Amino acid sequence: MVLLKPAEPERMPHVRWLIRRDMQEVMDIENRSFEFPWTEDEFLAQLRNRNCIGAVYESPSDLIHGFMIYELHADCLRLLNLAVAPEVRRTGVGQTMIQRLIDKLSHQRRRFIDVEVRETNLSAQLFLSQAGFRAESVLRRYYDDTIEDGMLFRYS
Repeated sequence: MVLLKPAEPERMPHVRWLIRRDMQEVMDIENRSFEFPWTEDEFLAQLRNRNCIGAVYESPSDLIHGFMIYELHADCLRLLNLAVAPEVRRTGVGQTMIQRLIDKLSHQRRRFIDVEVRETNLSAQLFLSQAGFRAESVLRRYYDDTIEDGMLFRYS
């Protein structure tokens, strides 16, 4: 007689809180995604803020495919950083993370999400537009590392 082990339920990709042991994969994605990436110290400084939250998109095989850092404010959420590993872009990872933020909005309290994007980051601008964000304003000479302007996008 052969006893069969019951099949384990299939794990689904999911968004969860960022934890310290995720930092190596997060830093790898950050460095492969941006010309001017955040340093690990910049990540940790942001995450020490009381109103700042980090989240990761984890695959069923426990790989981190994307991350986001955002702030909670009284009337809004402010997305500070979002990146998806280059090899899995355009597969729904970014949209899933943005949807997680959108699900946190309510009519009574937090009504919009703000994010600043470099004027040269056209792929991020297109992604945000497709996710329902609107360009609100130009932020002149917004970035410290260049004289580049930023663009404020808002979802409401």
